[in-house]
Amino acid sequence: MTIPQSFASNCLVPRFPVRPLSVTTFSLIVNNSRTLPSRGRKSVGFHRATGLVTFFGASLCSTPGAKAQVSISSTGGGPPNAGGGSDGGGWGGLHVTGESGGSQPFSAKATKAEKEDYTSVKEDVILLDVSGMKCGGCVGRVKRTLEEVPEVTSASVNLATETALVRVILPEASDEAALLAKLEALLCEVLTNVGFKTTVRDQSAASCSAERVLEKKRAERIERLKDATRRLIVAGALASTCLVHHLLHFWHGAPHWLGFLGSTALHAGVSAAALLGPGRQILLDGWRGLISGAPDMNSLVGLGAVASFGMSCAAAALPALGWPTFFEEPAMLLGVVLLGRTLEERAKLAASSDMASLQKLVPPAANLVLENGGIRQVPSDVLQPGDLIVLRPGDRAAVDGIVVSGASTIDEAALTGEPLPVKKSKGSEVMAGTVNVDGTLTVLTKASGSETAIADVVRLVEAAQARTAPVQRLADRVSGVFAYGVMGASLATFAFWATVGTRIFPQALAGKVGAAATAAAAGPLSAKLLLSLQLACNVLVVACPCALGLATPTAVLVGTSAAAKQGLLIRGGDVLETASRVDTVVFDKTGTLTMGRPVIVDMEVGGTFLCEDLLEKAAAVEQNTKHPIARAIVAEAANRGLKPPPVMDGTFHQEPGSGARGAVRESVVVVGNTDWLVKNGVSGCPEELSTRSTRLPGTQVHIGVDGEYAGTVTLQDQVRDGASCVVERLKRSGLHPIMLSGDAQHAAESVGMSLGFSPDSIYGGVNPAGKDSVVEKLKLEGRSVAMIGDGVNDTAALARADVGVAMGGGVDAASEVADIVLLGDRIPQVLDALDISRATFQKIRQNLWWAFGYNLIGIPVAAGALLPTLGIALTPSASGAIMAMSSLGVMGNSLLLQFEAQRIASTNARDVEESQIPDRKPLGSSPQTVGNGSRPSDSDSSVGVVSSV
Repeated sequence: MTIPQSFASNCLVPRFPVRPLSVTTFSLIVNNSRTLPSRGRKSVGFHRATGLVTFFGASLCSTPGAKAQVSISSTGGGPPNAGGGSDGGGWGGLHVTGESGGSQPFSAKATKAEKEDYTSVKEDVILLDVSGMKCGGCVGRVKRTLEEVPEVTSASVNLATETALVRVILPEASDEAALLAKLEALLCEVLTNVGFKTTVRDQSAASCSAERVLEKKRAERIERLKDATRRLIVAGALASTCLVHHLLHFWHGAPHWLGFLGSTALHAGVSAAALLGPGRQILLDGWRGLISGAPDMNSLVGLGAVASFGMSCAAAALPALGWPTFFEEPAMLLGVVLLGRTLEERAKLAASSDMASLQKLVPPAANLVLENGGIRQVPSDVLQPGDLIVLRPGDRAAVDGIVVSGASTIDEAALTGEPLPVKKSKGSEVMAGTVNVDGTLTVLTKASGSETAIADVVRLVEAAQARTAPVQRLADRVSGVFAYGVMGASLATFAFWATVGTRIFPQALAGKVGAAATAAAAGPLSAKLLLSLQLACNVLVVACPCALGLATPTAVLVGTSAAAKQGLLIRGGDVLETASRVDTVVFDKTGTLTMGRPVIVDMEVGGTFLCEDLLEKAAAVEQNTKHPIARAIVAEAANRGLKPPPVMDGTFHQEPGSGARGAVRESVVVVGNTDWLVKNGVSGCPEELSTRSTRLPGTQVHIGVDGEYAGTVTLQDQVRDGASCVVERLKRSGLHPIMLSGDAQHAAESVGMSLGFSPDSIYGGVNPAGKDSVVEKLKLEGRSVAMIGDGVNDTAALARADVGVAMGGGVDAASEVADIVLLGDRIPQVLDALDISRATFQKIRQNLWWAFGYNLIGIPVAAGALLPTLGIALTPSASGAIMAMSSLGVMGNSLLLQFEAQRIASTNARDVEESQIPDRKPLGSSPQTVGNGSRPSDSDSSVGVVSSV
């Protein structure tokens, strides 16, 4: 497959590799020019406009004697001036035109306008539900098939969740939705044609809610489980028919008419029925994988079953061979394989139970307030923003909204992990899925259905489960060539035992167990060949790529789902792996270790200024910002009954980490730290500001009016419950906790040392850029850094850290920069996040050791490694049973994470509760009374230095 130079020369510098198109994909592109219904798309945090340079829509099939023109258009034709009849709009579909037998050179000349259109492309993400994947080989095949499509830049396939997260590039155009719909149809058709039935996971709010999507997915899994159970029952009944004959040997008084159960013809019929009935899909899928060059577990099991059946047929048709027949082997092999798959489906269903419980939190109905004041119960799906609903005691909220009347407490444990009910009154927010405990509330709907916070959490957790851990890459590489390696090992096993094996180990033919016993009954001439064939079949059947493919996805699936139940949003397997290696935890102070709601505890004025007048001027400036300190100053003014005037138009200016200024009633008011006042020309700042800064612990904000120092406000914050316990636990675990603060060093040390931070781990006077620099410096020292912040002021540091953790930043903040979000907004959840990450990664490593170890031991044993010394060789059915147990071992080990996460959360909660350090208190000495408006004495006219506003 090549692209003519004339085509490449008319394109700008490529940013993506041009992939050759397979014949299957090429034909699907040709046939995919039909117009599909357009629909809107809703971003779920994946979309990133990238301003990429170019876009390659297709490549050419360079068969001799044929030429083709590939173009992308918005109206079903080619580009403008290229015979397609396009109106010059965006790219809407893929089309190929051509004729055979000609020698006319390929032409793909584009106008300047076209080139400008082609340079405007956008990255998008498509989530696919892919059924039919059984092992790591299937995962690799799906990934390769998707990445053959030129528009696909990468594909991440998850065996446990049966999803594929596909990143694509599209031109920005007016009919972008229609183009995306066509590409989705193409991807589904490509995978379906190679044996994996695929549908698009629709994320749009208009189509269906996230809860319904998950419910549909769960229903499909239940249906597959039922189908697997039916096939298992049939296979078990057929295998039992053969086994009954062997059991009759122990029943000496058995009626003679039961002798027909030992008939070779009956066993042959039962075996054929097993292959063509419950085993039919395995054989078809295995054959499809073989002929497409991507063999998988179905191929290995199918080859083993057919080989066993073929050997038995040869033995029955040619008695001179002296071989015994073992028609029961294919039936028993298929039975144990189907048993393993049925149990595996049950385990997958159990692994997704946490997500199922989340989706069921939203009730199916709600109490709608009618225009006439009446109340009617309506389906939750029909609620729209602006609707009023009533929550009675015991009701679950069906929407996100605002309380407009009433007072109550709400149990948010299922969503945020908060153990105690939270008080709600007028103006409070209520989230869907939470439970009203006692009072009655009237709630104004803000979001419903797939727009709610819990729906966003479900979507983001699902997306996280599609992100595999880097440690899985080795397993993926092995799985890609696993089937070929196993078939090679099977051939080597046959060659060894058929040629030199029995000569080196003649005692192998005297074995009494398994395949050795069957071979011994065949006679000396045929024993060697029969033993070689059976051992070769054993190798095919015992090998299990499933365990490799499931090792990481199942642990990530259970770990992220269990974390979500504890109020932790972890964004993927890669985050879990990185978080498990963290050795340094950096905390922002305000809003993270503290409540982020400081209060004024002291105010001193200088010169001729009056306290309330100065407070009013400061509040007038600070009411234009959203910083917690600014809100505290404004709140104090409101408590005193003051009404700050607005700042004069065009005069307000602020500098994060320093302060703000503005004109208030023709006076220029500057509020901030000492440097900010000096920078803005404020004179007369007492020299004692830098020498008496430790007189009162807390944060000092200085005020200047018309270039003259006017006074200082001192504020103190409250420490979050459990903050000191978290620091102590981190230190006991061998981690290094660090605190960053915008406050002056003395104020930061006052807070940090009371929480247990060592003095050299406390950084004061750090602005947002400085926090980013501190994290970068720690990483350059070789540390693995987790940054805990509020997700807004600490965005740069969160992005810079190896793991960014946002305190209650909400789903929107999480989708931007944070790797982990503590939905409960509780500092002890930091311990939960780190401990669950370590436990999950430990399970991943255990699973991988088990998967690799099983195959490294199981394949040699199946090949007859125990035969020379112990006289033991497996039969194909025994090999199949062992193979099934390997996958179940991985699934069962991953499911233990559900209990481990609960244990971690309860242990950490108990430790915090039992902590003897009283954390929730103002820092430093007792709060002083705010000034009463009189001028302070000269000795009290100055206080410490502030660092941030």
